[in-house]
Amino acid sequence: MAGPLEQFVIKPIVPLPEVAGLDLSFTNSSLWMGLAVIASYSLVMLGTRHAELVPGRLQSIVELAYEFVASMIRENAGKEGMAYFPVIFTLFMFVLLGNTLGMIPGSFTFTSHIVVTFALAAAVFVGVTVLGFAKHGAKFATLFVPHGAPTAILPLLVPIEIISYCVRPISLSVRLFVNMVAGHTMLKVFATFALGLGVLGVAPLAVTVAITGLEFVIAFLQAYIFTVLTCIYLNDALHLH
Repeated sequence: MAGPLEQFVIKPIVPLPEVAGLDLSFTNSSLWMGLAVIASYSLVMLGTRHAELVPGRLQSIVELAYEFVASMIRENAGKEGMAYFPVIFTLFMFVLLGNTLGMIPGSFTFTSHIVVTFALAAAVFVGVTVLGFAKHGAKFATLFVPHGAPTAILPLLVPIEIISYCVRPISLSVRLFVNMVAGHTMLKVFATFALGLGVLGVAPLAVTVAITGLEFVIAFLQAYIFTVLTCIYLNDALHLH
């Protein structure tokens, strides 16, 4: 039986020759990323294609997702942040579906790989930083000067603020990556116990069912946390808070 970490191995589905030392093969990770994009697009398109005054199931789901993300942006980045709603909504749906589709037996959770989560976090970090300098110019650097701090300790505080700002993509990506890996590993371990014990595996089976339900909650919470932190970073770029 495969070990609990076997589920995180990236395997090529369509092998392709290397280009400049890079493996461009179409992998299981690529497949499930594509499925997450297709599922997100299909959900939104089908839910809004025939919008009605009394919404059906799909329309209700899409409207709830829309208002959930919109309220998140308004609360954390202000009305000005709504201009970036398409990007943040796309990010939320991609992470959410990446987490939840990974719960399907035999699937692949691409958000369990640090290279994926760091790429998303780095894109957010670079995007808000460029936006901050584009909007405020050199004044954006005042973000690293704590308001009301005594001038004498600024040489100490400013480097700390800069380091704190620069580690944002690391903390943002590691949080999502670690939670996905830990949860799926635990789920695999208890499922293995339940199968190995046969009729005596009632307790591990009950724990597996409970962890499965918890994992769905965590999948949503991690998508929410990733998105709300993105909104907070966007607020810093827009308002220098």
